[in-house]
Amino acid sequence: MQFTNEELKTKIQELKDKLSVTVVAHFYQRDEVFEIGDITGDSLELATRTRDDDAEFVLFCGVGFMGQSVKVLSPNKRVVMPKIACCAMASMIDGMQYDNTVKAMNKAGISNENILPITYINSDAEVKAKVGEMGGLVCTSSNAKKIITTALKEGKKILFVPDRCLGQNIANEMGLKSCVVGDGSDMNEADIICYDGFCSVHQLFSVEDIEFFRKKYPDILIAVHPECDPAICDKADFVGSTSQLIKYIKELDSEQKVAVGTEFNMVNRLRPKNTYVLSSTKPECPTMNETTLKDVYETLKAIDEGQPINEIQVDENTQKWAKIALERMMAL
Repeated sequence: MQFTNEELKTKIQELKDKLSVTVVAHFYQRDEVFEIGDITGDSLELATRTRDDDAEFVLFCGVGFMGQSVKVLSPNKRVVMPKIACCAMASMIDGMQYDNTVKAMNKAGISNENILPITYINSDAEVKAKVGEMGGLVCTSSNAKKIITTALKEGKKILFVPDRCLGQNIANEMGLKSCVVGDGSDMNEADIICYDGFCSVHQLFSVEDIEFFRKKYPDILIAVHPECDPAICDKADFVGSTSQLIKYIKELDSEQKVAVGTEFNMVNRLRPKNTYVLSSTKPECPTMNETTLKDVYETLKAIDEGQPINEIQVDENTQKWAKIALERMMAL
């Protein structure tokens, strides 16, 4: 039987009222899915806020690594996802690729004892665990500068995975030298050695897009996410994480025009006028948009029937070290 979105919302609310479940939704979710979230936010905010939630089940609307982060921080919770969608960036590095990167650094003359790894939260639990075992920690786009600043005090080379853009942008902001593994640079000369990963959505923005908007609206502001290429961030008026972008734009005068370089769904919800998407194409994350109201309903229905689907599991050793890496970040 086919239901309208309004009918699905009613059925979803009835099941939410009946079950011990909290629905969480990332900023990049479709509007109709985002609107039914009991907790909404960015990936780390969702993982930390659900730790303090009393519900038995967390129904996570996002991508796979986010559901893993909830499970890692709250191993006793049952975490289910309507769709275990894959983040393109997170899929660019696994445990073997991480090990090979460390070996490449060893080959360049950098010993494991002189490597301090930092992984962006947009990574698989296996990668977080390997980072944790090497004494490293996790960062988010909002705290990356603080994490790197603290890490550099140990006098080691920073291995930053998987997002080269975030690593390079933080290095540029701090006046540090960075390189990308495999680009031919001497890793010994770099402060931050970046893995060659990236966000496919944030790669859609170009310098030409910025020039177009500045020409059309001379007083416009450009605000972008640090997952954008350094060439984009260098020409922006503001660079910040998802939460920082939201705060920045909400505090602008309503008549101030702003073009935003991040995922479409979030930008579209920011404010009713004078907000533009910094792209000639629709920068919509395909995997974030996989989850539908029907998926949420069917996942809740499966819980109600005693047969939960798409439940997130993390093995004990991975959970242990990934949690250590996450907790090192939160301690700062």
